[in-house]
Amino acid sequence: MVDSPREVVGAVLKYMGASYNTNDIDSQVAGGRNAVQQNLALLQKQVKVFDSVHYLKAFGVGDAWVAVGWSSDIIPAAKRMNGVAVIVPRSGASLWADLWAIPAASKLETDRIGGRVRGPSPLVHQWIDFCLQPQRALPFKQEVVPGASPSALESAPINGSQGLGKNKPKLDTNLVAGVPPPEILGKCEFLEPLSDTALSDYRWLMESMQKPRHGSVQGVQDFVRLVVQKISAKVPVQGGMK
Repeated sequence: MVDSPREVVGAVLKYMGASYNTNDIDSQVAGGRNAVQQNLALLQKQVKVFDSVHYLKAFGVGDAWVAVGWSSDIIPAAKRMNGVAVIVPRSGASLWADLWAIPAASKLETDRIGGRVRGPSPLVHQWIDFCLQPQRALPFKQEVVPGASPSALESAPINGSQGLGKNKPKLDTNLVAGVPPPEILGKCEFLEPLSDTALSDYRWLMESMQKPRHGSVQGVQDFVRLVVQKISAKVPVQGGMK
């Protein structure tokens, strides 16, 4: 499972009927931080490793049956494996998006040739309209790019799976054009900014778990050592009996 307070604590909050974006756990969640901490302890017993970089390795070598992480990691990995499905749980999941930021306008006075006024481009709205065209969603539908176009959240699936995705093996998933089906999408939540106090609570809850492998270099080394031992045990010794 990924080593992310927003995802791990958020998943527990979702399980408890609360929101991924809970800002005040003590006042918004029954039982407060103590109840969340108890459910985190139950989750910890089912998790092989908390690591945002190596979590798919445990799944890939068969040490874990389920991997919980970001679709941008999981979908490409699943395409390289056999007998693997990518599923968004019926209870919903977290959603996130790449953001484009426009710096606050700040004029720079200059007499130099080629000088320009800094700030938002007058073409920014045309650029956004271009990126939201239905045709721009085809790479997502054809599984060239993991994820989904924003237009897929509001429109019907796009026809046009010909071309690049035609001869590719079909991924076993309940995603439609990179998006959960409507009955699940309605239960998903976009991760929203939290206050510094709330983020501190999320980190404290993660750190309070008794996880020897959580976020530690030694834990990752132990895991890699275990994988190497398993691989070594499968390598036949040369020069043995025929």
